[in-house]
Amino acid sequence: MTITRRLLGKLALGLAGATMLMQAPALAADKPAPFDKPGVKIALVRYLSTGDFFQAYLSGVEAQSKALGVDLRVLDSRQDAALQADMVDQAIALGVQGIIIQHGLTESMKEAAQRAVDAGIKVVAFDVNVENPKIPQIEQSDRDLARLALEQAVKDNGESWKAGYVYVAGIAPLDRRNETWVDVKKKHSGINEVAMFGTLDNPIANSVANQARSVLSAHPDIKVMFAPYDEFAKGVKIAVDEAGMNKDIKIYSADISTSDIAAMRETDSAWAATAATNPAVVGQVSVRALAQLLAGEDPGHNVIVPPTLITQKELIDKDIKNMEDLSVKLPQFAHADVAMPAWMPNPNAK
Repeated sequence: MTITRRLLGKLALGLAGATMLMQAPALAADKPAPFDKPGVKIALVRYLSTGDFFQAYLSGVEAQSKALGVDLRVLDSRQDAALQADMVDQAIALGVQGIIIQHGLTESMKEAAQRAVDAGIKVVAFDVNVENPKIPQIEQSDRDLARLALEQAVKDNGESWKAGYVYVAGIAPLDRRNETWVDVKKKHSGINEVAMFGTLDNPIANSVANQARSVLSAHPDIKVMFAPYDEFAKGVKIAVDEAGMNKDIKIYSADISTSDIAAMRETDSAWAATAATNPAVVGQVSVRALAQLLAGEDPGHNVIVPPTLITQKELIDKDIKNMEDLSVKLPQFAHADVAMPAWMPNPNAK
């Protein structure tokens, strides 16, 4: 039998006090400094937190932090850009060794991130471009997310249709997805964007629904809604359902959650497909990349988590009802072998 580090961990749990004390240093020695001793502190500084995606992302950050044995502090600015920048300074004052910056605006976070680097703190950024070569960028491969969803839209609807598009500029992942949308429209000249709208006002889905009602009233001939963020898609679906247009319009999005799956599986749902990474896995990768920096390793400047296309038909055919089903029945969704050196504990290991 091969004795692995994870097996040793399981065996250690079954032994009594003195034996457990004997095993602990051996297990700790498997991890490089500073993780070979307790007391490592990191902070997650959030801009966006509303919606299932961000709750799942947080759960992934928490799971990987627990597996590493680090002390995690979560600072949530609730879409207040100035407050988020101040929270980076709060994290510095707390004496953390590493910071994850999650979303935000480049103009407000660029200098704040630099202050952390100047203080000797390791920093990674998820879905916000802080324009710093010393700070790895954690990405969902946003261009691929948009490409997969839009390829499915063309496959389902042909190369000529009127489209509504939900977009808010200045948010790095949405800007990257927008680049793909622009390219697809150039490639398929029959796609006619007749309306662009969007907001991040809370609650996002309801705020987008209010806008979508007006758009649908003005453009009842829209055939496709491209809403490359699931809270946007939820809002569009609310308006489409209220207008009784669910059989006339198809919605294509990015990101996924259990509530999204339920909405896509509804009878005659307009929500046809989404492209997504597992947000919990992205959270884990964010912590792992930061941990590599703290251990003196280089995770690379662009740490990219590959996405998966998920169609309404696939959810129904494979009887996928929640995120757990999705991970079991689409194994590529359950784990990303990204920023995963041999010493890194895997919180998903059984």
